[in-house]
Amino acid sequence: MNSTIQAIRGMNDILPEQIPRWQQFESIIRDWVAAYGYNEIRTPIVEQTGLFKRAIGEITDIVEKEMYSFADALNGEALSLRPEGTAACVRAVIQHNLLYQSPQRLWYSGPMFRHERPQKGRYRQFHQVGVESLGYADPDMDAEHLVMTADLWRRLGLSGIALELNTLGDTDARTRYRARLIAYLEQHRDQLDDDAKRRLYTNPLRILDSKNPAMQDMADAAPKLYDDLDDAAKTHFDTVQTRLRAHGIEYRINPRLVRGLDYYNYTVFEWVSDQLGAQGTVCAGGRYDSLIEQIGGKPAPACGYALGIERLLTLMDSAGIPLPARQLDAYVVHNGDIASPYAWQLAHSLRQSGLNIILHCGGGNFKAQMKKADASGARFACIIGDDEARTETLTLKPLRCASEQTKCTLNQAIILLKSRD
Repeated sequence: MNSTIQAIRGMNDILPEQIPRWQQFESIIRDWVAAYGYNEIRTPIVEQTGLFKRAIGEITDIVEKEMYSFADALNGEALSLRPEGTAACVRAVIQHNLLYQSPQRLWYSGPMFRHERPQKGRYRQFHQVGVESLGYADPDMDAEHLVMTADLWRRLGLSGIALELNTLGDTDARTRYRARLIAYLEQHRDQLDDDAKRRLYTNPLRILDSKNPAMQDMADAAPKLYDDLDDAAKTHFDTVQTRLRAHGIEYRINPRLVRGLDYYNYTVFEWVSDQLGAQGTVCAGGRYDSLIEQIGGKPAPACGYALGIERLLTLMDSAGIPLPARQLDAYVVHNGDIASPYAWQLAHSLRQSGLNIILHCGGGNFKAQMKKADASGARFACIIGDDEARTETLTLKPLRCASEQTKCTLNQAIILLKSRD
């Protein structure tokens, strides 16, 4: 049987022509998080399954349906590919005692994994940038995260991304609200789909987040959690809104926004775009003050959020945001018995001077090699024959303008190539 092996459905190759957009995005991200004083952390792709059950909640779609979980073949330990980054980041902070001396501003980037039905903007392997602030209880940190993300859209050149905001209060408020919500939903049981009926007594808040059109009117008319908030929660939320208004950031309060993870409390938010179809959320997060204790650390407040890289790259492509110019300086073509060894030396010297150089490999006459040089996108062809090798010179031929070619020494070539004219 001679079948072709392909990538797993929903896990995509990132091809060379796509890489410049990723690199552009990653460069902007590094400058952006540095501007706000965040330090990078890197955690493993595989964690104990129990971490996610404890952090995310066992009665959630992620844990129940979507995690890639398996038993370690060596010792039978239950392991999972990470479906999100917050739990792993918090685990690392606890394990390495990073909160011992001071609060932490951290960020990370990498692949996450969920076993879902692949569609545009939703993949089984997807990439996120996460930002986490641990040890901060003040609503100013919630507001900083929202100001940061608004700043990022500007840096990326994106517009039309709208902010939806809500507060979930504390545990006592949600307990009070949960009882009222269940009583309301029981009265409308005939309108609940199978998934909502399954969640009715385990995770009723998630029913409010249902995308089933037949349940929208019923969900809109449900009791509002805000009515169960205490004064501290209301003050916290009011302060966040005050900071947003001071920065001119528009937002909409969405009382049905509850997020899909059990660890959230107080502020939750989503940045959404109408240009991505059903998968319109490009950034989401909120406060999770109980998570550190829930995972096994000493109680400490925290909040954070994650950006969907693929979705943001799609928006950048749709907006026609230009890529940075390619920085290949020269393509070295060579032909002749003594030309080729000299070309190797010369290419190495040019790279050592800080230039980006391709040395032709694979033989061929000058005409064929020049076609390769032109197709490479290089600014110049660096031509070396036996005559150039004997005189330790080279011929520089501009490929992106009509200027004449020039015969020069290595040092002269470096000056010309670095001129960027």
